[in-house]
Amino acid sequence: MARQRTDWNPAALREHRERHGLTLEDTGEKLREIAERHSFNIAANFQTIWGHENNIYPGPHYRRAYCLLYGRNEAELGFRRALPGEDAQVEPVATPSNPQLPDQSEAVRAALGSIQEGTEDVSSEELRNRLLGAWRAHSEWTSGQGPTVVLVGGYAGSGKSEFAKFLGRLTGWPILDKDSLTRPLVDQLLVALGGMANDRSSELYREKVRPLEYRCLMEAAWDNVDCGVSTILDAPFVSEFSQSSWMQRFYNRCKSKRVSVATIWVECDPESMRDYIEFRGAARDTWKMEAWDEYLATIDLEMRPQGPHFVVDNRLGAAIAMADQARDVLSGGGL
Repeated sequence: MARQRTDWNPAALREHRERHGLTLEDTGEKLREIAERHSFNIAANFQTIWGHENNIYPGPHYRRAYCLLYGRNEAELGFRRALPGEDAQVEPVATPSNPQLPDQSEAVRAALGSIQEGTEDVSSEELRNRLLGAWRAHSEWTSGQGPTVVLVGGYAGSGKSEFAKFLGRLTGWPILDKDSLTRPLVDQLLVALGGMANDRSSELYREKVRPLEYRCLMEAAWDNVDCGVSTILDAPFVSEFSQSSWMQRFYNRCKSKRVSVATIWVECDPESMRDYIEFRGAARDTWKMEAWDEYLATIDLEMRPQGPHFVVDNRLGAAIAMADQARDVLSGGGL
């Protein structure tokens, strides 16, 4: 049963369309253009528009698109009652009769104006200025280009996480570390399925848990990418990089989103890997350390990703040592 919306006035939507001199077909076309720019899930046509102007309440993405098209908020378009003091308007979509694009800084500043102090010990103006400055730096850096996804993979103890952190420090791009994102849930899921919390070598982990682990990582990455945020992913990616089909699907999806990809494989010698693993002392590495020769027999030290990729030679810790030197210089150190 449909929810009753006593504050909804569908006639207001038709009035705004007619005021703009748009037909039902014109409106559908403009809504589809807005949907493409903002990744809204709508497929507007004249029948859809007619329904919204009569007896079908639009979904959230449609309402947002209407607000952008007509330059009005939801209350002004008759979707709901106005909030106290609600008078902000969004800029209309540029048309031949209105060729001037809205001022970007003012539009961002107006949107940030919704952030207000909840308590007396915070400053909304300080936060807004910080966010505005970050937007300006981001927009200048990414002007004319889409976001980038960097996949940093390698065996346990190869130094991939340290190298990913180095790239994050240089670029300011967020790092999504698989273990940081999923380890507590993975541990508890293994226990719930009858396994051991720190197990990363059994069939239970490989078949039931690992796919979910990587799915969480990738979904978090797509959330960033959809916001235009370049992202560094830190995970072994051993199985993924070994499959040309997985690599091709990933590249195709990135291409469809106008996202560039950099696949980096961090290679390392067994002695250095063991040294790294012993140093971090993680419980999940217990089996590796107890059966080191058996573990080495399960990995291919000559492995390379299937498809375009870069290689970081971290044998004997050489690459990480250089990254450490660079970090020291950037932080004002050095002799």
